[in-house]
Amino acid sequence: MKRFKKIVAIEPVSMVPSAEKRLHDYADEVEMYGDIPVDADEIVRRIGDADAVLLSYTSAMTKEVIARCGNVRYIGMCCSLYSPESANVDIMYAGEHGITVTGIRDYGDEGVVEYAVSELVRCMHGFGGKAWFGEPSEMTGLKVGIVGLGKSGGMIADAMHFFGADIAYFARSEKADAGAKGYRFMPLGDLLERSDVVFCCLNKNTVLLHEAEFARLGQHKILFNTGLSPAWDEDAFARWIDGDNICFCDTEGALGGRRFLYHPNVRCMCVSTGRTRQAFVRLSNKVLDNIENYLNEA
Repeated sequence: MKRFKKIVAIEPVSMVPSAEKRLHDYADEVEMYGDIPVDADEIVRRIGDADAVLLSYTSAMTKEVIARCGNVRYIGMCCSLYSPESANVDIMYAGEHGITVTGIRDYGDEGVVEYAVSELVRCMHGFGGKAWFGEPSEMTGLKVGIVGLGKSGGMIADAMHFFGADIAYFARSEKADAGAKGYRFMPLGDLLERSDVVFCCLNKNTVLLHEAEFARLGQHKILFNTGLSPAWDEDAFARWIDGDNICFCDTEGALGGRRFLYHPNVRCMCVSTGRTRQAFVRLSNKVLDNIENYLNEA
């Protein structure tokens, strides 16, 4: 297996210590930075003559940064990579210049599912406040709509189904395995209208809820956003959340900024619920696998 001359992690990448140690198996030199670079110039300085770069979701490797780092041939994203368009690395430019970019997925979904179940139970039973339906309620028979049936959406659907909820979903296409479980594929508007609770489990920068969709969703509804960015048009959401509704999300980024952070109908944890001890182990293993696969094929 070939080796890199130098691997640089330009910011904290959440790898566990044992995984950081293993990086030395793949490079002659490894440098790990424990803080976030303040600007593009600092990113370039940190990379220096390295031929491999690791980064998380905080910093951006734009084409301007990549162009200034002539030795780089591998960029490992230690965070979720859903599409080139939503990435914090200019993947198209990198590819055009012979640089491989890898990312990871599905490492923090378990924590997100636990968060969703926990918050929904508290809301419906009235733990710490008023029960949503006026009296403590189970999930049995609850009409749940899943918008985006990827890994996390599928796991949330399965969890809700386990507790007896009635599951419907909207996705780009109908899923045979979901149908086998009894989950119904529905047009988005119909799903919003029939659901008591809606979980938006979409890729970053995917916006599906606009004025018309919130009109179909209606009042006295529970909305979860488990994505990295808002699933809604901000002005339409602002009008909807002022009604008899409640919205849950874990991070300010998922909410869309501080504008709604202290709204009485918003419950935002301001912490990424997918960033658990176990998730960091899965993240580390996936990052190392990507590096090893690249070097074996180089």
